[in-house]
Amino acid sequence: MDSIDRQILNLLQADASLSVTELAERVNLSTTPCWKRIKRLEETGIIKARVALLDSQKLRLGVSVFVHIKTQHHDTQWLEHFAAVIAGFDEVMECYRMAGEWDYLLRVAVEDIAAFDRFYKQLVKQLPGLSDVTSSFAMEEIKYSTRLPLG
Repeated sequence: MDSIDRQILNLLQADASLSVTELAERVNLSTTPCWKRIKRLEETGIIKARVALLDSQKLRLGVSVFVHIKTQHHDTQWLEHFAAVIAGFDEVMECYRMAGEWDYLLRVAVEDIAAFDRFYKQLVKQLPGLSDVTSSFAMEEIKYSTRLPLG
């Protein structure tokens, strides 16, 4: 990956709707070489998807909750079950297996506290064996980005 690839990736991170022609102009390439680079970045998995970013407030999903989870189970079978259950919740925007005090961290998007309560009840019902679940509600989003720092 060279500096032109990085430029293309930065441009796509800012606006994935740019045409190949527009991208090529901005990185000083002709259309075909630019298209080939994008295709290669997609084939190698560097570009995983092109998506639209939505406004959660306008869609009435503006409550962000960070859920810390501890469990007594650490075997492969439980982890696979946990991952399958989490994948089934549309409310879970992100899920990480953690090092340190907590085993997992979730970011959950819901309409309101009642919606989070419904989510929480289903979570603990479908995942018996959780030893601690702590939730923190975001008061204000100060920075949110999907853009990786490519320099």
